[in-house]
Amino acid sequence: MERMDALLYDCDIREPLFDYLEERFGKARMFDEKIIGKSRADVLMVTEGRITGLEIKSDADTYERLKRQIRDYDKYCDENYVVIGRSHAKHVEEHIPAYWGVLVVSVNGREIVIEEMRPAQQNPKMKRELQLAILWRAELQNIIEQNHLPHYRQKSKRFVREKLLEKLEWNRLKLEACEELFERDYTLLEEEEE
Repeated sequence: MERMDALLYDCDIREPLFDYLEERFGKARMFDEKIIGKSRADVLMVTEGRITGLEIKSDADTYERLKRQIRDYDKYCDENYVVIGRSHAKHVEEHIPAYWGVLVVSVNGREIVIEEMRPAQQNPKMKRELQLAILWRAELQNIIEQNHLPHYRQKSKRFVREKLLEKLEWNRLKLEACEELFERDYTLLEEEEE
């Protein structure tokens, strides 16, 4: 039997975290290790009309890079969670904004348990243009075609994103962007970042 205070590492947390998120949120698509700004997001979870960032801080991790990571997650995500090992539970709130949620991962017997210590709130710093930057060119083109907009084929992805933001109501655009992410096909080559 393992004890409640067993140390958990990133590799111990990911699979139980994905199971927890799928059980809790239903239809969800997980993106592992996605570059956002100058950080690598541990997990981006797409649900209907929502992108949630999850930064894992296992018992073996420090808060050294967290300040920069928070800035980057805040630019791209609708809400954010820090997912922590139990050793961080006492002090994590000192290191994150009040609107970030906290999920605590611990060992109970042979089971890994995840509990919400604090729910995530709406992120007030999300930038719509940057959130759309998560989409590939082909995904942006799909949205353009669905909405019968000019194709802008010779224009940059940035130009296309700006046009979509200008021409479409945000809630509709957001739902379509999330749907594109649900359908993303990794057998196609991923585009290089701009």
